[in-house]
Amino acid sequence: MKKFRKVLDGLTTSSPVNPSGSPACGSAAGTPSTAPTPRELEIQETLMSEHFQICKTVRHGVPYQPTALAFDPVQKILAIGSRSGGVRLLGRPGVDCHCQHESGAAVLQLQFLINEGALVTACADDTLHLWNLRQRRPAILHSLKFNRERITFCHLPFQSKWLYVGTERGNTHIVNIESFILSGYVIMWNKAIELSTKTHPGPVVHLSDSPKDEGKLLIGFESGTIVMWDLRAKRADFRIYYDEAIHSASWHHEGRQFMCSHSDGSLSMWNLRNTAKPFQVTFPHGKTQRDGRKESCKPILKVEYKTSRNSEAFVVFSGGLSYDKAGRRPTLTIMHGKAITVLEMDYPIVDFLVLCETPYLNEVQEPYAVVVLLEKDFVVVDLTQSSFPIFENPYPMDIHESPVTCTAYFADCPPDIIPVLYSIGAKHKKTGYSLKEWPVSGGTWTVGSQTYPEIIITGHADGSIKFWDATAITLQMLYKLKTSKVFEKPKGGDVGRNAELAEEDPYAVQMISWCPQSRIFCVVGISAHVILYRFSKHDANTTITSLEVRLQCEIEDVISPSDTENTPCFSDPSGHSPQPQPPSPRSNTPDSMRDSIPCLKVKDHMIRMPPGYQAELVVQLLGVDGDPPQQITSLDLNSAYGLLALGNCNGLAVVDYLQKTILLCMSTLELYGSADPFQRLTRSPRKNRQSTSGLTELSDNQVSLDLERSKSPTSESRENSFSRSRSSSVSSIDRETKEAVTTLQFAESYVRKSDTLPTPCLWVGTSLGLVLIIPMSIPTDEQERLEDPVTVAPTGTVLMLKGSILQIGFLDCGGVLINSPYEVWRDQHAPDDPDRPRKRKLVNFSPSSSQEASGDGHLAVVCSERQAKVFFMPSQACLYVHNITESSFVLRADVVSVYNSVCLACFCANGHIMTLSLPSLRPLLDVSYLPLTDMRIARTFCFTNGGQALYLCSPTEIQRITYSQEMCDNLQEMLGELFTPIETPEAQNRGFLKGFFGGNAQTFDREELFGEAAAGKASRSLAQHIPGQGGMEGMKAAAGGVVGELARARIALDERGQRLGELEERTALMMTSAETFSKHAHELMLKCKDKKWYQF
Repeated sequence: MKKFRKVLDGLTTSSPVNPSGSPACGSAAGTPSTAPTPRELEIQETLMSEHFQICKTVRHGVPYQPTALAFDPVQKILAIGSRSGGVRLLGRPGVDCHCQHESGAAVLQLQFLINEGALVTACADDTLHLWNLRQRRPAILHSLKFNRERITFCHLPFQSKWLYVGTERGNTHIVNIESFILSGYVIMWNKAIELSTKTHPGPVVHLSDSPKDEGKLLIGFESGTIVMWDLRAKRADFRIYYDEAIHSASWHHEGRQFMCSHSDGSLSMWNLRNTAKPFQVTFPHGKTQRDGRKESCKPILKVEYKTSRNSEAFVVFSGGLSYDKAGRRPTLTIMHGKAITVLEMDYPIVDFLVLCETPYLNEVQEPYAVVVLLEKDFVVVDLTQSSFPIFENPYPMDIHESPVTCTAYFADCPPDIIPVLYSIGAKHKKTGYSLKEWPVSGGTWTVGSQTYPEIIITGHADGSIKFWDATAITLQMLYKLKTSKVFEKPKGGDVGRNAELAEEDPYAVQMISWCPQSRIFCVVGISAHVILYRFSKHDANTTITSLEVRLQCEIEDVISPSDTENTPCFSDPSGHSPQPQPPSPRSNTPDSMRDSIPCLKVKDHMIRMPPGYQAELVVQLLGVDGDPPQQITSLDLNSAYGLLALGNCNGLAVVDYLQKTILLCMSTLELYGSADPFQRLTRSPRKNRQSTSGLTELSDNQVSLDLERSKSPTSESRENSFSRSRSSSVSSIDRETKEAVTTLQFAESYVRKSDTLPTPCLWVGTSLGLVLIIPMSIPTDEQERLEDPVTVAPTGTVLMLKGSILQIGFLDCGGVLINSPYEVWRDQHAPDDPDRPRKRKLVNFSPSSSQEASGDGHLAVVCSERQAKVFFMPSQACLYVHNITESSFVLRADVVSVYNSVCLACFCANGHIMTLSLPSLRPLLDVSYLPLTDMRIARTFCFTNGGQALYLCSPTEIQRITYSQEMCDNLQEMLGELFTPIETPEAQNRGFLKGFFGGNAQTFDREELFGEAAAGKASRSLAQHIPGQGGMEGMKAAAGGVVGELARARIALDERGQRLGELEERTALMMTSAETFSKHAHELMLKCKDKKWYQF
């Protein structure tokens, strides 16, 4: 009696068990002689709350809905703005940073402070932000919110601290970058245009200073008006009134002429000597029609005019095609002399930039590349070769090549798997790329000390699978697999029996299961099919075995609801009750065979398969009476057993992929036998479809099942969204009539309470919160395994939780995670070696590997949508229970290794990320991180070992996060440096005479014009200055009192010394130039000294 009281004491004090209790726990507690208490287990838990913190690590993929582009030609850093307020900063591989404006306003324009480690962003909420890039996590230093005017265009001259800001009203304001305060100097639209002009010129669409004279500002208005404003004289030098709207303008480096792009598809060239009319107007893509008129063309949205020292100038523009070519793809046109090259793009062009050798506008530009930002891609074109090839992109910008439908994340993989996949995938890489180095090469990045092999797998709507190397916060494509090659191509007009599938992608990947050790890979497709692949380094000619499974409840005798009481109870599996049919493939009548046609036809002839993953087996579910098969909701694979299990809302099938046979094919209801806790009626789902009493008339005082969730708004919306989006985690299940198999897990475990040794088992979790344990008898000898049948016999062992079962994991009695047994990989198509015969080598993790005796049992961790429980096996005692959520539901749960220990990580629909200790289920972390705004997040969120997780934050981007405090602390070391100290290239020596007669551009002092002393203060109501939150974040290391002050003083001294050095160098250059001039003048004087005037 003492022992029994101790057990009850342990259950009540160590776990927050519901007072009403579940029958599973009650029955388990009824056998106290074999059930240890938590105190008796003496598992030392090492994880604490201090070990956990949520932090974003890195984002991969092309920014979703990009809007703006900028490049620092000295630092070689690229910035991309997006509609959601994100800014992506890219440098050399490994230098990849994502920043986010808190307002979420779209980024309109980006301007680098060249070689200063800073970036200005102009957002759609009419706010300017100054970002500090001299820290690994960029932060906003200043913000300036315009209250009365809308920002349309910004321009920051090189090496200037004054930013020109054009507005929708046509005014141009000037902002001091250092203080982020408006200057009192304003160029009003009504002063820029002539007083006689009666119409408003429209918003400012272009601002640029003249390369010849920085004191002249070119202002372009949308209506076609162009004004050259003299900043010193505060008046217009000239005004141009053109008939067509202006989209952009670009200067010749000498500052004597400029080019404009217009809405009618034309380019106009203007000379400053004669601004009455353009000296050249061209329609690059407009042909002359028979009547002499030009074809109407689309607007040229942007043009860049760049000069080259050794060849003719480059004119690069986007748009301008004639309207009759509506079917053509978006184009970028490169005009080099008389040659016109049109580059077709896969997506609409958002923006482009021509990269040049010099940051100085008044020097020969020497363009070498064009960066083109597309709606869903990002390409760089090499201008130095006549064929204009593109550079091979080192960033993973093609994640979304086909929409991502599911993801999987594997940390700490076998070290040999990444090189093997890369070597196979490298053979299929595209060719024809530019041979030059990637031009966006800024920043510095080194591989951290704490790195281990990581692989991300993405499944796509077109049936393709991509393996990515995700080691050390980078992402590089390793290998691509196309599952559609397994099937015959549908003939024209043959849309199959499922009209819904015909409208969508029939090969879309729904789930993936991968065993890295055995390299066996399984794919679940939307057409209710499973493909099993084996990896080989050699090509092979093989045929693909196809198995057809019909998961359908077909019991002839339908029991009326009045014949039995619908109260849940737990029957003894050994009792005299009707047993299920022997496990064998379901026989089909000729009528059903006629109706049961798979959605896709597997290739039935010999196929040559290249090295890599080679299809071996396809399992297809069949529909009934013309209805399509129900989608697969769960899958598990075990290479040691050679078995594959799959389930849907109708039932469960177990396949022996070594013998290519179906071992078990049963409805969910048949699996229980007499142990069904609800004693439901067994009937065909097609009969009495409206009858729901079998599942709804439950006794509340005996079973704490939350069946109301099937009627909750969250559940209904979740069902609809997932069925539309083809989710892998939840199918469109009719919960009133069907019980779906939601989780499957092979393991070495105990089936009955009286078992003393673990045996191979299959744990089955259902949508009603029930867990069944199915034993299997597997021959141990290799030859017998290939010849003798594997027996699978459901016994009816049932455990119960609230909500649909999501995850099942196992711990030994020391609290150590038990991994599933696996087969060591062997290449089946390798040449035979008589000295080393290929045998199956199995690695088995016994539940009591750390114990001397083999009968000490193990712990089973089961997590559902609402709660988690830890059971002791074989007694089935519920040791711990934790109600995770009442108001929401868990979307994803995983038992993961972190800090050399184990925890349960959960992601809830309300956005909370939680971690629970194991086995005690103590809450360690509960953070409201990510509200579920999109089913894409729920479909792709996954945890992995090492405290990492990922999800698809947009259709084109993968966001990786960490919930480990240690990784958050080391993140600064893992990330790349965006800013590296680089000396600004010197301006070309203009020569004494050229500098003397070339104007007074060098004497222009903006401080004298725009400073408060000369221009006064701007109106306070015009704009509001907002101090940045993260101004000192990057100075943490140097912000410790005196040390911080000394560090800042040292930086200031270094900068001052650098400036003095530059000044000294310039002075030396001027002195050398003067001496050279004096020498030449003296020689000329001596030469002409004795000549008469008539001898010249």
